[in-house]
This record gives sequence, structure tokens and C-alpha cells, in this order.
Amino acid sequence: ATLSLTEGQTYRFDQSNSPNSSHPLRLSTTSNGTHVGGTEYTSGVTTAGTAGSTGAYTEITVPVGAPTLYYYCTNHSGMGGTLNT
Repeated sequence: ATLSLTEGQTYRFDQSNSPNSSHPLRLSTTSNGTHVGGTEYTSGVTTAGTAGSTGAYTEITVPVGAPTLYYYCTNHSGMGGTLNT
């Protein structure tokens, strides 16, 4: 799925549901992230806890001028989508 994010706004992706335990969400400027040689995008990004555990999340405060970002699962190639900024 493609999501649209607004610069300067903060978005929290709740990762606390137990099925997320094997699907940690991360961001990259490369589609499919580290699975294809990209790097994790960390500007304005906070992660907390372990995916699948109470209180776990990935949060981004979208920087002004942020590039198009992609969300991906660190464990499984092909699980992700686009974040238009």
C-alpha cells in the first residue's frame, strides 16, 4: 500500500500486535530496503521495543524536504510499500 505523509507531522506505526513479532517495520530511501542493498532511513525516526511486544512502534517525524520513503519488513523481502512525502 502507498501512504501519503505530510512534512513536519509525526506518524506512529504500532508494532505491538503479536503477529508483528517476525515483521519489524523499518524505513529506507530504497524500495525493499536492505534486501536490495539499501540502507535504513533514520532521520526523524524512532523505534521502541521489539515488534510483537507491548509498546513496540516505529515513529517518524517527517523532515522538511524528505525524499520518497519506503517501509519494509527487515526479515522478509517483498513486504512493504511506499511513503509519499
